[in-house]
Amino acid sequence: MPEETPATPEIEFRSDVTVELVRSSAHDSDVLFAARVSTMGELTLDGAQASADGEQATKGAGLINYLMRDRHGSPFEHNSMTFYVQAPIFVFREFMRHRMASYNEESGRYRELNPVFYVPGETRNLVQVGKPGAYDFLPGSPEQYELVSEATKASSTLAYDAYQKMLEAGVAREVARIVLPLNIYSSMYVTVNARSLMNFLSLRTKREGTHFPSFPQREIEMCAEKMEDIWAELMPLTYAAFGKNGRVAP
Repeated sequence: MPEETPATPEIEFRSDVTVELVRSSAHDSDVLFAARVSTMGELTLDGAQASADGEQATKGAGLINYLMRDRHGSPFEHNSMTFYVQAPIFVFREFMRHRMASYNEESGRYRELNPVFYVPGETRNLVQVGKPGAYDFLPGSPEQYELVSEATKASSTLAYDAYQKMLEAGVAREVARIVLPLNIYSSMYVTVNARSLMNFLSLRTKREGTHFPSFPQREIEMCAEKMEDIWAELMPLTYAAFGKNGRVAP
């Protein structure tokens, strides 16, 4: 019997991102024992062993706030969080400008990329007004949203069809992928400590009352918001001090 041609995967369109905590070793008390070694030396080993229960951290909120306020940053580095992130490739290119984490991304050289593409949702502002360094982004009209959706879906479908044709013709994955657009989803692991994460959040989230205002692209802000929510639960005292002191990385 003739060999059956594999069916072309069904294309999926998304308007969201995925951020999941894979593993962590991150507690407020980790900050405290790291800071206290400067005055207590080996006596801090007991605190290091007890860091998981968080009891000592509750008593150390003032010290954590002092460290944050006066920007004594290194105690905030003695912890680790690994996130799994799914987002469009153009988001990852912005992510990796931050040389403050370890990254491992899926490879279009070694696997066939899934047909999942980003399309802005209706809450995503579309219109840019102002001058460089002082842009505002405003909602688009219904006609603009329709145009963005239709054009993005059409070009993504066309590109993935061309990708499939090259693969079926025996073209190497690393060559066939060159036709794929930046809105195709990829996935990666990001491992970061709290100090580096605060730096990332200060630049990639827009919040009232921050000491240094930031104007991130919405799609990377969506990732940052999810990472922030997870971190806030892991290290609530450190997170509170970060907000209290203007969201400035120490």
